[in-house]
Amino acid sequence: MDTRKIESLWSHVHGLGVLQSAGSFTAAAQRLGLSKAAMSQRISELERAAGVPLVRRTTRSVRLTEAGERLVEATRGAFAQIEQGFAGVQDLVGEPHGVLRVSAPVALGRQQIVPRLAGFLRAYPQVRVELELSDRLVAMAQEGFDVALRHTAAPPDTHVAWPLCTTRSWLVASRAYLRRAGAPATPQDLAGHDCLHYLRPGDTPTWSFEPDARGAKGGRISVGVRGVFAANNSEALREAALAGLGIALLPDFSAQAAVQAGKLQLVLPQWKPVGAFGEHLYAIRPYSPVVPRAVQAFIGYWRTALENGFPIP
Repeated sequence: MDTRKIESLWSHVHGLGVLQSAGSFTAAAQRLGLSKAAMSQRISELERAAGVPLVRRTTRSVRLTEAGERLVEATRGAFAQIEQGFAGVQDLVGEPHGVLRVSAPVALGRQQIVPRLAGFLRAYPQVRVELELSDRLVAMAQEGFDVALRHTAAPPDTHVAWPLCTTRSWLVASRAYLRRAGAPATPQDLAGHDCLHYLRPGDTPTWSFEPDARGAKGGRISVGVRGVFAANNSEALREAALAGLGIALLPDFSAQAAVQAGKLQLVLPQWKPVGAFGEHLYAIRPYSPVVPRAVQAFIGYWRTALENGFPIP
């Protein structure tokens, strides 16, 4: 088959894919900027070349035959590569632009990402951000996310991860609770307190600690804890601590504002909680040979914005 014939059939296969998603010759022709007659002619030429029917026509609908579906599926990856190639070339010039789909945990997104997002959008006015807040681990490639901000100890090996900052966990409680129940002097004392625990499937409520640089001595200590309230969201635990329900173990980004405002106090500051939450915040994305400029700009912005982490005095 000569080159011109191949090029013609290649464009016709693309039209077949458009017809599959559009559901009618009229709608497909409109998407491709063709007349309905020209669209029909392209499909007829493709069927003659293939030697089998590719489209099943009825008075009410147009559907692809099994052969048509196989042809579209077999070429889908090639067309996606072409689209990515053009997108990469277009991305070489001008300002970062386009839509960025971002995933982030609920508490981190509400408390730290959204308040800082205006600075990024002002710096890059041609970028639009779609932020989904969810504590579930999204399937990035399948769900179409460009970047995920994740609080974890170890990012997945199948993705590219950019470290943004280190994070810590803190024990906190309200003044009212500490006046009523007393302040624990050692991690072992927590067994006699109401402890607000982060729920995880199959998890036994246990908190572990290591000596910090503030004077505590000894090795790692693990303590079984219990309390009147548990939740799978650090904001909910923080609000329960503010209400005086007990001592909460929270990531620093969730506790920061309340501690700095004096609404919550640090408990056992000479001990470092370990293993409860991730120790780093990462920007993560599936591997690709070309990283869009909008993604590069987004990651660069957060590396600067969060370089000092979430300090608590």
